[in-house]
Amino acid sequence: VQLQASGGGLVQAGGSLRLSCAASGRIFSRNVMAWFRQTPGKEREFVAGVGWSGNSKSYADSVLGRFSISRETAKNTMYLQMNNLQPGDTAVYYCAADLGALSRDRRTYNWWGQGTQVTVSS
Repeated sequence: VQLQASGGGLVQAGGSLRLSCAASGRIFSRNVMAWFRQTPGKEREFVAGVGWSGNSKSYADSVLGRFSISRETAKNTMYLQMNNLQPGDTAVYYCAADLGALSRDRRTYNWWGQGTQVTVSS
């Protein structure tokens, strides 16, 4: 599986962005997928994840109620709608995929996209 993340950019606090992750490969429909983010000097942290059917979802407490994850199997694409962005959301956002169960542990994901920068100004 190859993943291509896009949609990052610069936005003011309170604004919105939608990230996309386009996947290639025949097994996309059976992958769990997730978004992680990373800032310099810190470990990559879980943001949100979605099961292969799209019904099972998980969010980090810090984004619950502001971010929404979804996937569109027909387009082999996963999305992260980010609303009410805050400066603390500034990071490089990575999409990831795996064949196992939905997990918040970055070590369980075998495939990663290249990352897209999100910068939120105050």
